Amino acid sequence: MSGVVDEPLRVALLSYRSKPHCGGQGVYLRHLSRELAALGHRVDILSGQPYPELDRDDITLTKIPSLDLYRDDDPFRTPALTEYRDWIDVLEYAHMKTGGFPEPLTFSLRVLRELRRRRREFDVAHDNQVLGFGNLGIPRLGLPLVTSIHHPISVDRRIELEAAPDPLSRFGKQRWYGFVGMQARVARRVGTILTVSESSKIDIVKDFKVDPGDIEILPLGVDTRIFHPRGERVPGRIVAMASADSPLKGVDVLLRAVAKLATERDVHLIVVGRPQKDGPTEKLVRELALGDRVRFVSGVSDDELGELLASAEIAVVPSRYEGFSLPAVEHMASGTPLIASRAGALPEVVGRSAAMVAPGDVEELAATLLLLHDAPDERARLGAAGLARVQERYTWAAVARTTVEYYRAEIARQNYLRLAAGGARAGADLRSPKAVARRGAPGGPARKEHRPADR
Repeated sequence: MSGVVDEPLRVALLSYRSKPHCGGQGVYLRHLSRELAALGHRVDILSGQPYPELDRDDITLTKIPSLDLYRDDDPFRTPALTEYRDWIDVLEYAHMKTGGFPEPLTFSLRVLRELRRRRREFDVAHDNQVLGFGNLGIPRLGLPLVTSIHHPISVDRRIELEAAPDPLSRFGKQRWYGFVGMQARVARRVGTILTVSESSKIDIVKDFKVDPGDIEILPLGVDTRIFHPRGERVPGRIVAMASADSPLKGVDVLLRAVAKLATERDVHLIVVGRPQKDGPTEKLVRELALGDRVRFVSGVSDDELGELLASAEIAVVPSRYEGFSLPAVEHMASGTPLIASRAGALPEVVGRSAAMVAPGDVEELAATLLLLHDAPDERARLGAAGLARVQERYTWAAVARTTVEYYRAEIARQNYLRLAAGGARAGADLRSPKAVARRGAPGGPARKEHRPADR
């Protein structure tokens, strides 16, 4: 195991699904792995479907295949008998058929099996919000574990239940989110947790009952190679990036606000996200007669996404909650004036660099859109303020450097616990891990919030 502060680490990054262009987990995995590798560390991503896109040839992808029951072209599918490999596959299908979401649990069991076989290949494991019962076995292998929780999914569950139209729908949501109880129990037992904002830390402590002393705040970064100002903007264009059918993301609020604005101004909305066919979002678009004013896009390349965000006159993050919001930072990095909800971590992330509205308030959002549409000087001011904030605070290289400090701190802690459990051997240093860190031996950062600076 690595014991020298500057020695490259062998990192196992664990992620049960890693969609590369939407969903914070996949974006986080892609950029963190690239910057860890750029620092000279050996990175192996262990992921279920959908698999990530990787930016460097020296990053290894180990596929931990599930039954892929939620693939885009065939969700909730019934696998052929020849697809079943073991009891975990049977558990996964049975869990899905009874209305639950099995992937965090079943991935954790599969990845524990893989790590047990390959234990000596890694210095540290980093869980990307899996929080399955199998994770509890990783430290028992002697492998230090660091866990990222972007925000507790209990918040999604609460908002979805509030939006459920009837008791049967609420029962279905309760069953689907049954894995949240497992994640809470695991979070209390895994040790060091990295989260992205003070808001998320508060929610993790409140909902998961985690000791606040086990949680460190490390904001996310943005890839400024993709997201940066690119010249002329399209008049009247409003852009948002959101899971189109999730009540959490507030697309319904944005559509209603745009419908109001469209009666007075020539505007159009592009949402980066794919709504369910004949789902609630498509029905609302028809109800509001917005067919020629709204377009949904998905599957775009990095460069196409960067071009789209930089082409907007106004960007909107209308969420009812965010644990961090990478889209908000990407909009600001593009120099696009931003309107964001006063929800979750958004005020913390954007500071005074965005126009803020109450979450769920259609009238206030419509009025703010109108105000910015008619005020080019205010748009320019907000765009410049957001870009400056990103350049000061949010870079992936800084995120990776600080993450490595936490890896080394956890390695030192595990080494200390192993020595202590074995008793005092001749010459063994049994100082506490914090004392070790203060003296410059293998250790890590003091307990404090890290705000990455620019490169």
